[in-house]
Amino acid sequence: MRSTFLSRRAVATLVAAATVGAMAGIAPVATASAPAHGGASAGTWQTSPHTQERNKRVAVHVLKQLFEHGDLSAADRYIRSDYIQHNPNAANGTEALKDFVRFETARYPDLKYNVKRVLAQGDMVIVHGNVVNEPGTRGVALVDMFRFDPKSHMIAEHWDILQDVPATTVNGNDMFGTVSRPRTNQPGPRWQTALSEKVATGYFDTLLVDKNPDAVRYLAPEYHQHNPTIPSGSAGLREQFTQFFQQFPGLIVERKRVIAEGDMVAIHAHYRLTPEDRGQSVVDIFRVKKQKNGQLKIVEHWDVLQDVPATSANDNTMF
Repeated sequence: MRSTFLSRRAVATLVAAATVGAMAGIAPVATASAPAHGGASAGTWQTSPHTQERNKRVAVHVLKQLFEHGDLSAADRYIRSDYIQHNPNAANGTEALKDFVRFETARYPDLKYNVKRVLAQGDMVIVHGNVVNEPGTRGVALVDMFRFDPKSHMIAEHWDILQDVPATTVNGNDMFGTVSRPRTNQPGPRWQTALSEKVATGYFDTLLVDKNPDAVRYLAPEYHQHNPTIPSGSAGLREQFTQFFQQFPGLIVERKRVIAEGDMVAIHAHYRLTPEDRGQSVVDIFRVKKQKNGQLKIVEHWDVLQDVPATSANDNTMF
């Protein structure tokens, strides 16, 4: 996504283009959740809507208490001591997490974690936000993903991705707002979850796993893009992706987990241009809406992407 089409970030940039073009007390709803170190969807444990909402509140509460207030006791109350960490800058366990928080809050005493949208499914919760380390700066786009232990209801595992927020975007949209109507950051009714997930994963797998440009059929004619390097609209996407797949025949995109709620679907995946490439950890978030003809189409897209580093403070990978 930097400046050239051939850059490592080109993969996520193009994916975002297609996806966009078409297309927040304190304890998850039903669908499959990834067990430690993997799993493609959000949770085999059947969890109630009440527990789902509780888990969302806990996730937001923990993030704000730790990073805005430096309250390390939140880690003891809500996170298992054998917590599995996928952030490459932190080791496993709550003691390592506390050290990480001490370091961050000492560097950035005025840090604000601005929550934009929260989704929960099964034992998984995803928080999409804008973290501003210092007042007056643009900060970073960040996705935090948590897996909850269905027995203790404590956080058992964590993944995250962060990306600097640029000064300008080619589509005129910021990386966080909602443009499609209704203009809310809250997910739609839960009865739509399975339908939305089918549309979003169908699009994703057809386009990126199968490398089939016909996937643009999943997109609304007009869609809203929040990837800062991609224009809004679906025109020309088929041709663009056809050329892209010809240029990068070794492209590998592996879907790791899906967290869907209502009309929103988040897909965490590993993007690589070649088998030898460390690639990027990417979360794409799609909004799915019914069109006048009754069909469900992708109408809006957000994403956050981060290069996979050569070394890590843990052995869990970013996935």
